[in-house]
Amino acid sequence: MASTTTNNTDTSTYKLNHTMLRVKDPHRTIKFYEYLGLSLINKIEMPSANFTLYFLAYDQPTSPSHGRHWTDREGVIELTHNHGTENDESFTVNNGNRDPHKGFGHVCVSVDNIQAACKRLEDAGYGFQKRLTDGRMKSIAFALDPDEYWVEIVGQKKVENTEGVETTDPTQYRMNHSMIRVRDLQKSLDFYQNTMGMHHVRTVDNPSAKFTLYFLSYTPLPVGVESEEQIQNDNRYREGLLELTYNYGTESDPDFQGYHNGNDEPQGFGHIAVTVDDISAACARFDEKGVSWKKKLGEGGMKWIAFLFDPDGYWIEVVPNDALKKGGEGDGG
Repeated sequence: MASTTTNNTDTSTYKLNHTMLRVKDPHRTIKFYEYLGLSLINKIEMPSANFTLYFLAYDQPTSPSHGRHWTDREGVIELTHNHGTENDESFTVNNGNRDPHKGFGHVCVSVDNIQAACKRLEDAGYGFQKRLTDGRMKSIAFALDPDEYWVEIVGQKKVENTEGVETTDPTQYRMNHSMIRVRDLQKSLDFYQNTMGMHHVRTVDNPSAKFTLYFLSYTPLPVGVESEEQIQNDNRYREGLLELTYNYGTESDPDFQGYHNGNDEPQGFGHIAVTVDDISAACARFDEKGVSWKKKLGEGGMKWIAFLFDPDGYWIEVVPNDALKKGGEGDGG
């Protein structure tokens, strides 16, 4: 998908900025993500609405977006805390991986030395959904954050090349991707490429398990990166990838009720967010593409942002990139 420039908006400047997760206790959750090497880069307090937003990202000098405004980044995690949940014993979140409320799957961090990174997490007392040595896929692990959201851990190098390495440096980690399950692959690929302006950068097919993974990004593959090994090496060092997981046959299964969007009860995942060069022009372009809106620009209390639906009903927030300052107004930071 080539970038498009229409209505004074250029999709090549868009960024898959953040993934929003509702959390029970922000202090406990921030501690976990800081242990993974992320930093708190912005905080937006909304006392009148009884919630606070915390934005975390990799912000070391070696990080891809070091020092940038929070809207001019990819690979940001937004933690939404509704005040009082930390003291409510009955409050839990939907992590998106339990039937019948599956939808959002995980966020993913790529690390320098995967064996050492997993041991460091385990030694700190954090749990795992899947350890590196569990199951058939010995090159990935899934840690659990304090709300039991899954955090995939992947190596930036081949797993056999880091066997026996006992050190790990969180300043080298990347917030690599976020995964959502999709019902109709072709509809979703068309939407994210032709409507949202993303590029398809990798496919991982697993016919024995009857699923395929599609990775998309606002940055196309570099010229000459063609083999699977080259693509994998490129992808593992990126931030801001979107992984679409397609389980064979869901689009034609009359008994399949669809995926949970995270905003219906029980709640958990909230949305992904795209930052754009000119918020008014971008929303006009989305209108021309025929999107369905959850909240149009100018509606509600936060008039400078919008929310649209993807084909599975997941919410996509549209936010002005304050570093570009072409249209709309910023919302803090």
